[in-house]
Amino acid sequence: MPTLQHLAVSILGLTLAGGTAIALTGARPVTATQDPAAARTAPKARPAAPAPKPAAPDPAAYTVKRILQIPGPMRQGDHYWDETGAPQGPVVVTVDLAAQTVSVFRAGYEIGTAVIIYGADEKPTPLGVFPITQKDADHVSNLYNAPMPYMLRLTNDGISIHGSDVGDGYATHGCIGVPRAFAKRIFDAVKLGDRVIVTDGERLDLGQPITAA
Repeated sequence: MPTLQHLAVSILGLTLAGGTAIALTGARPVTATQDPAAARTAPKARPAAPAPKPAAPDPAAYTVKRILQIPGPMRQGDHYWDETGAPQGPVVVTVDLAAQTVSVFRAGYEIGTAVIIYGADEKPTPLGVFPITQKDADHVSNLYNAPMPYMLRLTNDGISIHGSDVGDGYATHGCIGVPRAFAKRIFDAVKLGDRVIVTDGERLDLGQPITAA
């Protein structure tokens, strides 16, 4: 039987890093004594399949399904919390500066609401959508040396939700102040990455999607 000629082996390394494929090839050099067949080109590596995209949030999870029934108009210092009948699900916090209220929604069910104080004219509270980036139950402001219990950080320059005295004529340096007992409730209900939506007069009704979530 004729002797089979040896073929050079191409080494192909495939490294996956964050969904990116990096192909490393290292064929042996061909010398004058080798058969030309040894110089065959190695087959190209197949590109790695793209990483699957994360599943989109369920739109129904961000639709207002229940508004808490509050007995009468809310006043400074008032807060309510009722998780009865609310399923587990994503938590979204909404703040309406015009109405001076904060609401906590879980799976579309309002489970808490309170009257707030917010930034004075020279230190306004910013509008927008902010992920919670830090939680600190015993935080003390390094700018004002003031206690900020149950602090939920929203921005790198110190804007947060935290426990505060809430009364007529009170204001903050841009933070959102809520009654201390309510601050603990929010603190326990949210996790890092949950979003806080701050608006100035945008109201939510039953069946309405929380679009910024």
